[in-house]
Amino acid sequence: MNATSNSAIVALRHVTKRYTRGNQTVDVLQDLSLDIGKGEFVALMGPSGSGKTTLLNLIGGLDHATSGEVSVAGSDIGKLSSGQLANWRANHVGFVFQFYNLMPTLTAQRNVELPLLLTNLSAARRTQSATAALTLVGLADRAKHKPSELSGGQAQRVAIARALVADPAILVCDEPTGDLDRKSADDVLHLLQRLNREQGKTIVMVTHDPKAAEFASRQLHMDKGALIEQALLSA
Repeated sequence: MNATSNSAIVALRHVTKRYTRGNQTVDVLQDLSLDIGKGEFVALMGPSGSGKTTLLNLIGGLDHATSGEVSVAGSDIGKLSSGQLANWRANHVGFVFQFYNLMPTLTAQRNVELPLLLTNLSAARRTQSATAALTLVGLADRAKHKPSELSGGQAQRVAIARALVADPAILVCDEPTGDLDRKSADDVLHLLQRLNREQGKTIVMVTHDPKAAEFASRQLHMDKGALIEQALLSA
């Protein structure tokens, strides 16, 4: 492990994730332990079915481990009720997905504001926060545009602004460049790298693209539900 437990924002201990399909039981993650330090940019890589997206979902609180401990941002999230977990996600995790998941009828500004509707912020404060997030990703001039009026790279940057608007402790990104051309992908990756280096955001990114993984400070390679290599890269 490259981070000590004292500095880790993500700490997994002996985590197993098991699915049952009919009479068949499949161990997707097997006795996995991992620390990710605050402020790291980690790339999770591995073949399809290796468990990387399952691991990402456990870190983001979208799924529960079958056994073991998952501690993220100071909370043992396996012990939270569904309601507590929803509140925890809203306050601590920003999600970025491959296909953006933007609401097509809303402007970029309104899409970014969506997570704030769960808070007690006034409309004016929500607008202010959304504007700041769009400015951070370089899209303040596209605030009134709907997703259909944006390029793929711009839409993903709006999605990143939405993930950032509540100032989460950690960003979890599932193939964030998987639907983009090389130039747009590099623009998004440079943005994530800047958010990590200049804003101190902890980022955990699943990717199948070795070029995308090069933007991270550490690569974790998975196969058959286990970590098979941890390579510390020179930043």
